[in-house]
Amino acid sequence: MGKVMTKLILENVVDRGMADNGLIARERVRHVEVEGLVDTGSVMLVLPQDIADALGLQTAERRVATLADGSTCEVGRVTGVRVEILGRDMTTDALVVPTGATPLIGQVQLEVLDLIVDPKNREVRTNPRSPDVWMFDMLSVRQAS
Repeated sequence: MGKVMTKLILENVVDRGMADNGLIARERVRHVEVEGLVDTGSVMLVLPQDIADALGLQTAERRVATLADGSTCEVGRVTGVRVEILGRDMTTDALVVPTGATPLIGQVQLEVLDLIVDPKNREVRTNPRSPDVWMFDMLSVRQAS
């Protein structure tokens, strides 16, 4: 399978909440539109430091991450990132790597946004079982009586 890239819009969730409550103008919400590599081997969203800085995200903590070659490194973790892909959005944390790296879209974003990877056409698509409204896989849920 070749590289699968897709557009994503990233926003600072705190800014968005302030705009929704009329505390700042909508145009002051920090956001970026970038191309990200869809990495089905990655779990988390990964952003380079310059994008985290542009969004005004502060490192909440540092964590150890395992790389594709099995080695480990310490990375920052930021919170409060709104991710939009193909018109579907979610709020998530992200790991932060050095400036210049390619943003990575991981399994969490694909699952929550109900997106699939089409390796033949090298693109991300909405799940054909739920093209208009994304769905979540859930275990049995008991209704209160």
